[in-house]
Amino acid sequence: MTGHKEKETVARLMGFAGITVNGDRPFDIRVNNDSFYQRVLSQRALGLGESYMDKWWECNAIDQFFEKILRMNIRERLRQDWVTAWEIVKAAVFNLQRPGLAFKVGKVHYDIGNDLYQRMLDKRMQYSCAYFKDTVDLNLAQKAKLRMICDKLALAPGMEIVELGCGFGGFARYAAKHHGVRVVGYTISREQAKFAKEYCRGLPVTIKLADFREARGCFDRVVSIGIMEHVGYKNYRTYMKLASDLLKDDGIAFIHTIGSNVSNVTSNPWTTKYIFPNGMLPSISQLAKAMEGLFVMEDWHNFGEDYDKTLMAWHANFVRAWPDLENSYGERFHRMWEYYLLSSAGGFRSRSMQLWQIVMTKQGRARPECRLP
Repeated sequence: MTGHKEKETVARLMGFAGITVNGDRPFDIRVNNDSFYQRVLSQRALGLGESYMDKWWECNAIDQFFEKILRMNIRERLRQDWVTAWEIVKAAVFNLQRPGLAFKVGKVHYDIGNDLYQRMLDKRMQYSCAYFKDTVDLNLAQKAKLRMICDKLALAPGMEIVELGCGFGGFARYAAKHHGVRVVGYTISREQAKFAKEYCRGLPVTIKLADFREARGCFDRVVSIGIMEHVGYKNYRTYMKLASDLLKDDGIAFIHTIGSNVSNVTSNPWTTKYIFPNGMLPSISQLAKAMEGLFVMEDWHNFGEDYDKTLMAWHANFVRAWPDLENSYGERFHRMWEYYLLSSAGGFRSRSMQLWQIVMTKQGRARPECRLP
């Protein structure tokens, strides 16, 4: 039986954020298993996520729950409440019950199929933040994002582009079809490569199943949309050097990435285990240091609030599609995927995560005449 102190500690932490344990508001949590308290205190983010997957707690609005939790300045709160801080330290450091917890934590292996993404994403299969400036429709917002990227790149017919991490081929198809450019895209996903080759059939697009670090050549533009989150802090400089080597002297390099407000060298353990193995969010200082001496930063655009809208649109599509997907994926996957989408939405809504688009050029060239918002 979980001790009364652990329950009190968790309730106090939740209270800092205005959340009531076993309350009745949409963002309040309802605890189904009293072992939840010890699990969260000892395992933090991993324990919170896995205990939700195990149905140890429920919440009607996970996105609102995480928005409140992440807006809470927990470090300052704990300075003011040393009793709570000490209980957390004891649970994490002196938890002698950890080896004997009444649950078994194992890595869940799942093979996400294209059927899920085709039902969840927009019709262009964009698995990155949309741009909702003048619309509330996901398809139109993703088209606006692609149009904005092409404007920032100042594309012209005949240009050659390398896309480091091409996903399902949405950008490559759009750029080739609407701007008459040639694109070479790299992906390490067999399913994405298969889809992208078919999606871009008949266009001057080459899809390569290979790590982006294998890219070679000389290009007018170097583009990455949603790959920097997987590069890792030890490799940011390697990425920038590669981008510089691939880029012509008068070219433009472009990065679209989720960003962190602080510099980290570790990742959320639940997200790393279940969603994005080895994922890591870069900070401004980490990216700036990596590009130092290689690039001039021409524009740094933040529209992280649009990722909240994107994720909520994906979640709505996922909910609608679930009756058709349920037999293939199962209830545990459903809770995992729901937790991933809604907790991420709360992260962007709280502004603890950002979405950046960065335009860079080599030193010594004139400022490009790209169209910026």
